[in-house]
Amino acid sequence: MRKLILWIAILVMAVPALQVKTVDAQTKEEVTVSKTESAKPEQFKPEQQASKGSVTVKGTLINYDAFAGTLVVHPKDWDDVPQNRDKDDKSQPAEASMFYVAYFKSDNKGAQRPVTFLFNGGPGSSTVWLHMGAFGPKRVVTLDDSHTPAAPYPIINNDYSLLDVSDLVFVDAPGTGFSRISGKDREKAFYGVDQDAQAFADFITQFLGKYGRWNAPKYMFGESYGTTRSAVLSRVLETERDVDFNGIILLSQILNFNFSADGPEFNPGVELPYQLALPTYAASAWYHHKLPDAPKELAPLLAEVEHFAMTDYAQALEAGSALPAEQRKAIAAKLHQYTGLPVEYIQKAELRISGGEFSKTLQDEGNMTTGRLDTRFSGPTLDPLSKEAEYDPQSAAISSAYVSAFNDYVRKDLKFGENRLFKPEIEIWRTWNFLHQAPGAPLPLPMATNVMPDLAMAMKYNPDLKIMLNAGYFDLATPFYEGVYEMQHLAIPAKLQNNIEYQFYESGHMVYAHEASLKVLHDSVAAFILKTENAKTK
Repeated sequence: MRKLILWIAILVMAVPALQVKTVDAQTKEEVTVSKTESAKPEQFKPEQQASKGSVTVKGTLINYDAFAGTLVVHPKDWDDVPQNRDKDDKSQPAEASMFYVAYFKSDNKGAQRPVTFLFNGGPGSSTVWLHMGAFGPKRVVTLDDSHTPAAPYPIINNDYSLLDVSDLVFVDAPGTGFSRISGKDREKAFYGVDQDAQAFADFITQFLGKYGRWNAPKYMFGESYGTTRSAVLSRVLETERDVDFNGIILLSQILNFNFSADGPEFNPGVELPYQLALPTYAASAWYHHKLPDAPKELAPLLAEVEHFAMTDYAQALEAGSALPAEQRKAIAAKLHQYTGLPVEYIQKAELRISGGEFSKTLQDEGNMTTGRLDTRFSGPTLDPLSKEAEYDPQSAAISSAYVSAFNDYVRKDLKFGENRLFKPEIEIWRTWNFLHQAPGAPLPLPMATNVMPDLAMAMKYNPDLKIMLNAGYFDLATPFYEGVYEMQHLAIPAKLQNNIEYQFYESGHMVYAHEASLKVLHDSVAAFILKTENAKTK
């Protein structure tokens, strides 16, 4: 579900849900009353449930106040004066009740601690993954690269919670988790690149007012599609709401969907997806001991593969059918050396292997499928005759643990969610509006989503904005080299490239699923916050 089905993005748009209303046989007076009541359905209301807890990070006990609740947000240009509403409009306007869990360090004596807003992506994913796997005060324990057995799942103190350096706000996108949407054209109002960013901008500005954090150092942490959201959201907050952030922390980045390794064959002539995924193929084959004459160290191998991907391989792909036969054989042999895939298979694929094909084929002789979100994981192949992987072994291996742990924790510890359904993921990629109106464009552009201009605008509008890119070598959903390429091709002055820092991990899309990488992730992000919070100005 968290898959980014990117190749159909510009072909589908959100379809309004058809609303059907039936009226039983009634008197004329009763019908009038019924219509009046139906024109004023019960609207969402903000909620809040407070609790207290503690977490130990690096040997230091941190007491915190937790607030689980909802804020009601509306689409862009919503008028908050009820009297201004069209008198002839009998439908409730679209709105969303967005669920969050905020953790504030107790006894802070009035000091403005940094506050970090965290969200997963999808689109259509709740933030249960970052909450229970990365930075919340509690963490669920899963196996490192294999299927975690069924419940009970260990839920432990999170030694790597970011509460040691920042207050935390985990936010569920509209329709996910305990967040809900309602009203006329509700899917159209919230399920799209630009609509989603506006909802989060509304949420953040409301949150800053509700909890008195307007003058606090501010950060956002987005994972996967959450990085796409971060780029648009940062630009919207700066240019439309006058809210600058100190830093943006990106994990498993995708800003330009043309670069995705998912279905590049449906976009012929665009060769970069194959090039940018190649280092991840090499890392994955190295991990599973599929490389002939494999080196002992991963880093030198990746440097060599990156160079090949952007030189000889790029030239061969750009040549297309004009590539001489002997050169085609030489490139296929080199790809075999770097991927472990059979030379005959590579030649039959015209030197172009998609992410799904690689996952299915790497361990095909053992009838095993390689993970997509994390290629360290493997699982039995569902259909040995399939062309591509039909599921993701990493998602299958750990999702139950995360969802079960959060459902237990949110109700018992946070006292929220009784008699409610928590939706870890919702199936909305088919109707998600991927059309995006880039800054300066007169309208949403009929092309694959590309929010690189938004991040570039945010960095130029606020030249002090710092960016941190985190990426796992074994991530096939958003390959690490893709993120590097995007950053190096932002339309920003050369000096602003110094505002970007990089951190790489021997893990996958959810780098925190590997505990050693989680420790490095915590330390790196904590250091990033401490050096950018502008403490000297307090």
